[in-house]
Amino acid sequence: MKILICNDDGIASPGLARLVAAAQTISDDVWVVAPERKHTAAGPSLTMAEPITMRRTAERWYSCSGRPADCVVTAMTWLLAGDDRPDIVLGGINDGRNVAEDLAYSGTLGIAREASFWGVPAIGFSQVKSPDIRPGDDAWLGGLIADLWRKRADWVLEGHWLSINLPSSLPAEIRQPKIGRDKIARRSEVVEQGGDRTVLVVPRGRERTSVEGDENSTIDAGYITINRINWFGETRLAQGFLEA
Repeated sequence: MKILICNDDGIASPGLARLVAAAQTISDDVWVVAPERKHTAAGPSLTMAEPITMRRTAERWYSCSGRPADCVVTAMTWLLAGDDRPDIVLGGINDGRNVAEDLAYSGTLGIAREASFWGVPAIGFSQVKSPDIRPGDDAWLGGLIADLWRKRADWVLEGHWLSINLPSSLPAEIRQPKIGRDKIARRSEVVEQGGDRTVLVVPRGRERTSVEGDENSTIDAGYITINRINWFGETRLAQGFLEA
């Protein structure tokens, strides 16, 4: 099994190293393409008609000057193009949970979304901040990835991918929660003002909104959450609306 791993926290992030270690417990054909630096809320954005620099940092490891989704594009069009295409794309492990509107903003899930455009199964992994990492976690997570691969006929659909959030401690039971509402980018701070010019900063953080059965409450209870997401999300208009 050929595995491509990308992330949005940068090529030096601990979460990336952990996901690679987990993948290497089940495959000896693991490739890494990750951004040179951290990208927060980069979503699925791409670098178009501008140079992207790829730098080989180790065997099968490449840094990318672009955004998280660029890592998938450069792999599919250059590094692993054609018959070398990966069997599965993994994103993460993101430094912090991805819930609620993060499904749209997250660079980790933007990676999985981009992979779905190429018809490749994809999973975005995220974990709560400051997890309790223990010996054996890599092997256990590798086993989870292997199990999901074996069961891919049950979850792989065109235009879909999986979003998985890990609690602080592994192993853990898996639940499928409802997608909640937890607003980020909810306020602006004025850091400089003069004349017609105002400089704003939107601080990091979220409201920490949670209701029973949503992602936050399920993660906080110590469970792994799994949701199957799609990019098209069409809701048809009523015929009467079109005729009005």
